[in-house]
Amino acid sequence: MSADIQSVSDVRVKYIRGVPEDTRETDRSQDGQQLTDVGLQQAGRHSEKKLPAVKRSRFRVWTVALGVLYLLILAAIIIRYVSVKLENEQLKIRINNLSRNYSLLENKTANMAADNSQLQEEVKKLKDKTEGKWCPEGWTRFGCSCYFKFTEMKYWDESRTDCQDKGADLVSINSKEEQEFVRKLNMKGQSWIGLFRESTWKWLDGSALTETFWATGHGKPTGGSYGSCCDQQGKWTQSYNYKKTWICEK
Repeated sequence: MSADIQSVSDVRVKYIRGVPEDTRETDRSQDGQQLTDVGLQQAGRHSEKKLPAVKRSRFRVWTVALGVLYLLILAAIIIRYVSVKLENEQLKIRINNLSRNYSLLENKTANMAADNSQLQEEVKKLKDKTEGKWCPEGWTRFGCSCYFKFTEMKYWDESRTDCQDKGADLVSINSKEEQEFVRKLNMKGQSWIGLFRESTWKWLDGSALTETFWATGHGKPTGGSYGSCCDQQGKWTQSYNYKKTWICEK
């Protein structure tokens, strides 16, 4: 009986305290477990907060790197554009210079062609005179002219008229070579040539009296006199209008 009463008393004490002994042990165990769980949760939340910060830092680094790369690419494009533009300008200048040089070359070529054509025409005319022109029978060629010595005797003006009737005129001597040719053609005696004197000595064909071959004592200024060729020394002489042989040239 007393044992039962003691047991009831213990229950009352426990009830009065309001916390059963087993319950308090269980609570302590649960509190420790809760503290552990709270620590883990706080550590997890701290890790969760730290992880986005690292990602944001990496993102900023990549953003800056991409920006720098973009600027470098843009600078390279601009430099290339400017370089190409300068090359195009230089190419245009070269093309313009080549075009001007080509135009000048065309003009020079055209001028050379015109000069060549004119030269060929002059050569053709000279060839016609020297090779294509035939002297009449009995006439002798020298250079570009034909010569004939007549053995009749006439006055100077009559001799000239006879030459003109044959499409010629009294000979004009303009070089040492021609003088030597006329001398050999004349051979003997003296023949009228196309030299006459008014205020000065003149050739009938209007050519200048550049060389003279006067014999000693001849060629003096005497009006109304005429020239003849040649004496025994092959020189010119002057005389008034007497009858002599004559030499025509055409």
